[in-house]
Amino acid sequence: MSVQELVLKQRTEILHALCSSGSAEHLEQVLDVLLAEEELSWEEYQNVQVPGRALYTNARQLLDLVYTKGVDTCGLFLAALKQVLPEAKGVGFSLTGCRSSLEGKEEYQSTSSQTLLTQRPSLVRELQGCTDGALQALLISGLFTTADCDDVRLPIHTPSQQARRLLDHVRSKGESAAKTLLQYIQQKQESGSTPTQEKPTPPKEFVKYQKKLSSSVSAQSCFLSTYGGTSHMSLDDIYTEGQLELGHDCADAHGSLGLEDIVGTAGTVNEEADTVLVSGEAGSGKSTLLQRLHLLWARGTALQDFLLLFPFSCRRLNSEQRELSVQELLFQHCCWPDREQEEIFQFILDHPHLILFTFDGLDELKQSFSDEHRLCCPTQRAPVHVLLFNLIQGSLMKGVRKVVTSRPEAVGPLLKKHLRKEVFLKGFSPSGIDCFVKKHHSDPAVAAKVLGSLQTNTALLGLCHSPVLCWIVSQCHKELLGCGEGSPQTITDVYLMILQHFLQRQSSQGSTAGSGWLHEHLQTVLHLGQLAFELIGTTCYIFSGADLETCGVTEKDISMGFLIQSKDMSSTRSKRYEFLHVTLQCFFAALYIVLSNNTDRSTIPKLFELKDLKETGLSSACFGSCLPSTYQQEGEATAAETPNLQITATFVSGLLSQRHQSLWLHCCPSAVMEKRVRQVVRCLSKGMQKHFKSIPQPVEGEKKSMHAMPGFVWLIKCIYEMQESRIAKDAMSKLEVDHLKLTYCNIGPVECTALAYVLQHLKNPVGLQLDNNSVGDVGVEQLLPCMHICNSLYLRNNNITDEGIRKLIAKGIQCDNFRKIALFNNQLTDACTQHFSHLLKTKQNFLALRLGNNNITAEGAKQLAEGLKFNHSLQYLGLWGNKIGDAGAEALAQVLESSNTLVWLSLAGNGVGSRGARALANIIKNSASLEEIWLIENCITRAGVECLIQALEHNTHVKSIWYVMKRLSAENKLSVFDGLKLTNY
Repeated sequence: MSVQELVLKQRTEILHALCSSGSAEHLEQVLDVLLAEEELSWEEYQNVQVPGRALYTNARQLLDLVYTKGVDTCGLFLAALKQVLPEAKGVGFSLTGCRSSLEGKEEYQSTSSQTLLTQRPSLVRELQGCTDGALQALLISGLFTTADCDDVRLPIHTPSQQARRLLDHVRSKGESAAKTLLQYIQQKQESGSTPTQEKPTPPKEFVKYQKKLSSSVSAQSCFLSTYGGTSHMSLDDIYTEGQLELGHDCADAHGSLGLEDIVGTAGTVNEEADTVLVSGEAGSGKSTLLQRLHLLWARGTALQDFLLLFPFSCRRLNSEQRELSVQELLFQHCCWPDREQEEIFQFILDHPHLILFTFDGLDELKQSFSDEHRLCCPTQRAPVHVLLFNLIQGSLMKGVRKVVTSRPEAVGPLLKKHLRKEVFLKGFSPSGIDCFVKKHHSDPAVAAKVLGSLQTNTALLGLCHSPVLCWIVSQCHKELLGCGEGSPQTITDVYLMILQHFLQRQSSQGSTAGSGWLHEHLQTVLHLGQLAFELIGTTCYIFSGADLETCGVTEKDISMGFLIQSKDMSSTRSKRYEFLHVTLQCFFAALYIVLSNNTDRSTIPKLFELKDLKETGLSSACFGSCLPSTYQQEGEATAAETPNLQITATFVSGLLSQRHQSLWLHCCPSAVMEKRVRQVVRCLSKGMQKHFKSIPQPVEGEKKSMHAMPGFVWLIKCIYEMQESRIAKDAMSKLEVDHLKLTYCNIGPVECTALAYVLQHLKNPVGLQLDNNSVGDVGVEQLLPCMHICNSLYLRNNNITDEGIRKLIAKGIQCDNFRKIALFNNQLTDACTQHFSHLLKTKQNFLALRLGNNNITAEGAKQLAEGLKFNHSLQYLGLWGNKIGDAGAEALAQVLESSNTLVWLSLAGNGVGSRGARALANIIKNSASLEEIWLIENCITRAGVECLIQALEHNTHVKSIWYVMKRLSAENKLSVFDGLKLTNY
């Protein structure tokens, strides 16, 4: 296939690689190369790079032009693409056949203007960061005007774009300007001064302000500010690291991350963007993580590349009604300089790379992210949300690093295209749970009892994966240890435990016997519940005195400890309050829906349909009138509100479980409660039916498959909260599929518990696909109750270790239906292979074992070989991306060459050399069943390839062998093969 045909065939993939990040940088770098190689004229360049035109349109224009210019230009284009996108192999297209490298222009350039063109890629790199110096030199020489300088410096442009604009302006000014610019660059090079080496000396007032800001940030961060409430828990004493992971499609995704890696280079997908998103579910520890980062910066022990750190809470920014400039936002909401405000702000503008902004809780902002209102002037005033959105997308304060936290549901594609990278916060690992509980209890004996209780209740252990639930369990250790057989099983159980703990702690009569404790404090619960309910749908998390008064909240209610005083930075001096945690607000809203007589019959249906709740209560009108008109016109909840409504609905399901009926005996008439239970059951049934109806009919010859969405998982969690098997059975009786796909659904241990509870009632076995989630070892244990109904289990990229595999295989061996497993990209070592070896020996109906991209060596391969000796059923064996080497390949080949069932084998990327290839050739030669073998990314030499070819000639069953050979020495006279496929015809 010619390179011209390759450009046409892979047009879609090339467009995606150039444009999917949302940044024009890759396209502009390719254009720089084509200009320098004189494959594009200046007019053709301008026709492609049209300002204001869509990025994809410009890229398509370039592809059309390259294709029409012929084979040579296509070859150069692909070579440029390979240089600009070295990771192109992972992008989804092949660059086989393109030039391996670009040869620079070596002939003498007659003019400086021509040099600007032929050396454009390197000049763009040289000028980044020192554009101001070059402009000053041109201004002094009289070749540039102030207007020219301002046009180059437009803050909406990235540093590389500013460098290109400078080159374009200089070219238009003629030979003198080009010569002056080249002289400036040469002087910079000779003096050894590069942009990265320039270290600014801050003015004296700036240093004073830095100390004041550090002191302020330290004071705000030293005590746990979230669910710690008024207990003054030292952050140093209680902070426990959560699990941080990079995005699943990131080349650096494998491996653990530390706090400073959040702003580090690992996982960067868009180098031109400034914003890092830390994404995590409610209660996963996002706010506490930011607080820890703030404290470490203030103490000088982390993030020391940043001279200033400005922390913001989106929840508190909601209260800011004024229009502000960036300067006013920084100084009024973080720390006010004692003097020289303009000088300090100018230093910030001049050195943006030394500044860090953090924005906690983007999902709690009332407005959804939008890039419609562009703002690039830092002194121009605008509503706070407009400032925030422009800061995130880089229109304002380009170069300043921003770290934003949010729940994943609130982050759409529009925001993601402006991200430098995304980091996922996955809650506590099993060791993290252990560490947190021990830190929370100074008495080791108490900590040991709590941990012992968790080990005997795997459902509760799974819940403690969430830091906020782990805190509740630790806080309520007396209730936990005293509950005997009634140990909490659901999230609702845990929140009822914290409710009882707080109410009885403040009760003047001490603990009320039996279930009467709720009735004793019913009015407090209803007052706080109304406050939570009225405002949960309006994305309101901070309450004024008037809000409390409207809902009847008294000082006694406040003293119970569920509300804490907010650190609101708005201009008003009146006290404002917020719930200890947003999930607690959802819980009280659910209590109000279940217990109050003031909500109408449409409240529960609207809640489960995720619709606006502002008209479902008697007193909601006073709040509804305060909402923006755009909100009042919408029937559906916005992206930011949906997660809170889902959490509230989950609590409503749990509270209406029959297990809690005794609590409501004296709080609400039985007939009303039964009616609300029926409403919830109908809503859950209706919701499940909606998902089942969306299942497409299978293509002939294929299995019927359901690709479930996160909303399906939420309904499953609601069913689990009700803890009534009849509801689960009814739901699953209507699900008839062969394969259930739940990839990228944020499934952790809590979700695994709910899935197992419901899926165990399926009528027929299914393939369960949970790839790219956060199952972990704890989640694996939660899935065991539904293993008997799984004929295949896909758990790729789920941070599972050998311990999780031990428990999984012990259960899987007992399940007749269990026949396939895929565990690509986990944390497995040779220790797991003894369990798989036992599985292979024991189960003579097992068909597929895929363990790619783990840490299995030759020893692990030998263990697997021991199991394969006795197995007569395995058809697929995948060990791609491990480290088995020649010794491991030989051990496997020895037992597989006599296999009559193996159809597919992958040992790609395993360090296999020619010795291993010779052994594998015996499988190819002798196997009566093998059809395909993958050996790419190994170290096989010519001798090894010849063995494979000879073996292929002897066996017509084998259809193809895939391998890649490295370039050999000139003596061997063997060229490079990229993705070569040997095929039997």
